[in-house]
Amino acid sequence: MEFLIVMAIALFVAFYRVYKGQNVYKFITEQVGVVYDKFAPYSFKMVREKTKELGKEYTAKQYTTQVIIFTIFAGVISYMYFYNLIISIIYIIIIDLSIPYLAFLRCKRIYSEFIFEQIQVYTTNTIMEFATTQSFVKSLEGVVASGVLENPVLEDVNMMISMAYENGSIDQSLTYMSEKYPFYMVKNMHQLFLQITNEGARDTGESLENMQLDIDMLVEGVYRDRMDRDSFHKKFLRYGVMLYLMAMLIQYLLGRETYMALLDNIIVNIILHFILLVNSYFLLKGEKYYNENVGGE
Repeated sequence: MEFLIVMAIALFVAFYRVYKGQNVYKFITEQVGVVYDKFAPYSFKMVREKTKELGKEYTAKQYTTQVIIFTIFAGVISYMYFYNLIISIIYIIIIDLSIPYLAFLRCKRIYSEFIFEQIQVYTTNTIMEFATTQSFVKSLEGVVASGVLENPVLEDVNMMISMAYENGSIDQSLTYMSEKYPFYMVKNMHQLFLQITNEGARDTGESLENMQLDIDMLVEGVYRDRMDRDSFHKKFLRYGVMLYLMAMLIQYLLGRETYMALLDNIIVNIILHFILLVNSYFLLKGEKYYNENVGGE
């Protein structure tokens, strides 16, 4: 472990000498950003751009801090398990390679939350506009003109309007939006408007009011689920980190010398690797669950 610390200091000194007169920290953070932009998948770049627009994207400094924390954590834990520098370096590389995936999951969660909020605005305001205009297309135009929608939902609503005028009916427009955003609130609202349009219902006030209440209840349930997820996520991470500390408990019970002797056994090494990898997979699956299907109903 002392060697890792010395190596980190040596690398910093080398950077300082090579880039003398420049901000070394700024150079490192810029290089991290370059690597992310170069190797990130297209889907990550797409959701990351929207995350940036929302002002919720990590800065290069925050990403660098994350890399440093993961590196130190992986180095300390793996060295505590095996007391082998080469094995620690391998685990450091593996854990650092997972950071772009975790960043993608985080951006995807933020993007999903944004889309859900936009869909909530779309359905609520369309119902309110329809109560006044009694025309679905005019309602959509009113929502667009109000400026409450943002892309990509705004572009899709404009597409709905164009399709409605082109086809002379709202059927294709509703199908397009329902397939693009398969939320229950969207499908139910579209079904209601399709029924009103085809059957020519006169008194729609009660139906629209009930639909608005259903949307409100649905949104309340989603936000409650989001808070429960946040609470569970914190407890989950604490539990996962505690599992990594099993080696300390084993060493405390057996004694360090006995534990070191056990490391010479290949079976013991395989078991320890299995424990680390399974726990890491467990944490990764938990992060995936926490960040996916946000806003799902």
